Amino acid sequence: MKNAEFEHVLRYFDEDGDGKVSPTELRHKLRAMGEELLLKEAEMAIEAMDSDGDGYLSLEDLIALMEEGGEEQKLKDLREAFEMYDSEKCGFITPKSLKRMLKKIGESKSIDECKAMIKHFDLNGDGLLSFDEFTIMMQ
Repeated sequence: MKNAEFEHVLRYFDEDGDGKVSPTELRHKLRAMGEELLLKEAEMAIEAMDSDGDGYLSLEDLIALMEEGGEEQKLKDLREAFEMYDSEKCGFITPKSLKRMLKKIGESKSIDECKAMIKHFDLNGDGLLSFDEFTIMMQ
């Protein structure tokens, strides 16, 4: 999201126009969206995300929250993609499982070609791709 979009979201929650979201404002807007939240729960949520300790969400807090959520989704998506390639369910992408997955998507490669592809991102030299190595490869 761009800063203007974050600012728009902040303005939606910021009922009094002070540039910050209070627990009460958070609770009101979430209620309007169909979510019930006790005031204490709203206070705890803001406290967990409040970077300067003033009891409010600032634009910077909102951006950090939204970007963190985006990172969590990216990680989840990467995990799902990794599991598709880890057809042997061993926790690694092997040359054999890579060959199998590539064939499913219409790319025929030999085992040697798959070994070479894995070797390029195989940081520890074990001939396999771990989830961490896969994540680096996908960046």
